[in-house]
Amino acid sequence: MSDKPRKHRGPFVAGERVQLTGPKGRLNTITLVQGARFGTHRGDIMHDEIIGKPDGSVIANQAGVEYLALRPLLTDFVLSMPRGAAIVYPKDAASIVTMGDIFPGARVVEAGVGSGALSMYLLRAVGSDGHLTSFERRSEFAEIAKANVSTHFGYEPKNWDVRIGSLEEELGNFVDPGSVDRVVLDMLAPWECIEQVSKALAPGGVIVCYVATVTQLSRVAEEIRSSELYAEPEAFESLVRGWHLQGLAVRPEHRMGGHTGFLLTARRLAPGTVLPSFSRRNKPEFEDEDIAIWNPEHVGERSISEKKLRKSLRSAQNSAEATLKGFEENAE
Repeated sequence: MSDKPRKHRGPFVAGERVQLTGPKGRLNTITLVQGARFGTHRGDIMHDEIIGKPDGSVIANQAGVEYLALRPLLTDFVLSMPRGAAIVYPKDAASIVTMGDIFPGARVVEAGVGSGALSMYLLRAVGSDGHLTSFERRSEFAEIAKANVSTHFGYEPKNWDVRIGSLEEELGNFVDPGSVDRVVLDMLAPWECIEQVSKALAPGGVIVCYVATVTQLSRVAEEIRSSELYAEPEAFESLVRGWHLQGLAVRPEHRMGGHTGFLLTARRLAPGTVLPSFSRRNKPEFEDEDIAIWNPEHVGERSISEKKLRKSLRSAQNSAEATLKGFEENAE
């Protein structure tokens, strides 16, 4: 199987994903297959009419209705791909890559994988010289993520290891102490992993925690402080507001990308380092009632039905198979 990245320029080829923008701005994303057709209530679009055309072409269906054909950006793909778990949205993935300083050649650990959205941004950031190790407790989510990654890249990345199991139990079995540059925790209770993560992180390394609620943010911040192994943690969230552009009618959109999660970052200290005393009030010790509000039922962990999970897995695997088959046929 080829490990060459998918094309980002040139004519469309079989196996590629194409985003079609139709009447009223409706979007559809398809995988090109020779001889296939994409059916709509306005008529069929023949895949062979798209294959061989340059990126950014306008394609007409049998009824003459025109569609704009573009290679989907990673952001487009992430928002339209099959999902097992909820995804990390592009605005947060951008903050993680930037504020976590994910650099080419970095050794990164991620937990959990979800549907593979963040994994794709991390793999892009570390490049071919870097390495990503991802931990996921549910094998179904891991399979959907691997299929989505194969679909987007057009191959299975050799510098990506997906491990089934919890990070706090498995991390020490796969990485050496002090060998990891960055750790990204997208999970319900990241504070449970601080001890294991601290052993794996190199001095100066960065831990990034992505959490949904204020109570989770408070708990993980206090756990990082109490470990005395990190510089003072920093927390923030990103909000994105689009703008309407029509002649002189330039104004903010009525809807915006509001709160999706909080991000917390902290730097690993060198062994034996003692931070100076900072002037701040210490939070009292946690009581049983405090701990209770961090349980899954209070945090609001969302479950996914087995039927939807099976459907997402089939969709992701079918897309991956079509992409890999098309790329292999073009390589011959």
